[in-house]
Amino acid sequence: MPTRKLISFDWAMKRLLRSKANFGILEGFLSELLREDVQIMEVLESESNRDTADDRSNRLDLKVRNHRGELVLIEVQYERQHDYLSRMLYGSARTLVEHLDAGQPYADLVKVISVNILYFDLGHGEDYIYRGTTRFHGLHKHDELALSLAQRQLFPGREYTHELFPEYYLIKVERFDDIARDTLDEWVYFLKHEAIQDGFSAKGLREAKDKLDVLKLAPAERTAYERWQDDLHLQASLVASNYGLGKLEGREQGREERTLEIARAMKANGVAPSVIAQSTGLDPEVIADL
Repeated sequence: MPTRKLISFDWAMKRLLRSKANFGILEGFLSELLREDVQIMEVLESESNRDTADDRSNRLDLKVRNHRGELVLIEVQYERQHDYLSRMLYGSARTLVEHLDAGQPYADLVKVISVNILYFDLGHGEDYIYRGTTRFHGLHKHDELALSLAQRQLFPGREYTHELFPEYYLIKVERFDDIARDTLDEWVYFLKHEAIQDGFSAKGLREAKDKLDVLKLAPAERTAYERWQDDLHLQASLVASNYGLGKLEGREQGREERTLEIARAMKANGVAPSVIAQSTGLDPEVIADL
């Protein structure tokens, strides 16, 4: 089906989606992901929102407040990071602390939703979208802990404990099989290919198709965008090269250790040094020192 090349979502987060005029794109994405209509009230300042001289960062995050007063953290990450789950936890915890002023009761803590768009395979699983919540289940009765009547009055619209705790979404873009089974998949297709197929109807994609057209960028912006894309490709190549070199060096070191183990065993069993040298290829001096 025909597709149309568009600006990548993370570049749009940095340059375009912070503008109220473009909130509809972000609202569409979050509405499809959270399965409810989302209205963005404001974009809040975060470290990566600030324009810097270096646009080559391999990660980008955006923090918004929705119509419920909840904070939504959206992060795009390209480079493989094995402790990323811990960083997700830290990010949500830090946001909670940052938005509770001194003297405020704990009941004023805001709900945090962490949305993570990942261009690497995190963890071990067959799906490409995962949701994580904090739920309390009885060890004996196997029921889920619900809020009491007094707690429901304190937290209107909430019924269960998980509705108070941070919520996490992992979108493993590269694992998506390119088959759009629903409107959320249409968004994942866009995240993966920077293109929207004709016939896609997900919320926000119509605006994305119109406002994220590469051809509509000013010449200077298009040059900056192309340079940023080149930098991402370079970073990915460097990571892949270093990973491959590390594996190769590891194999070489492993073979050397195995050869030394064999030589030690042969020497311990009384095999002549000349025979060991011929069998393993080791120098006689090395064998003498074993």
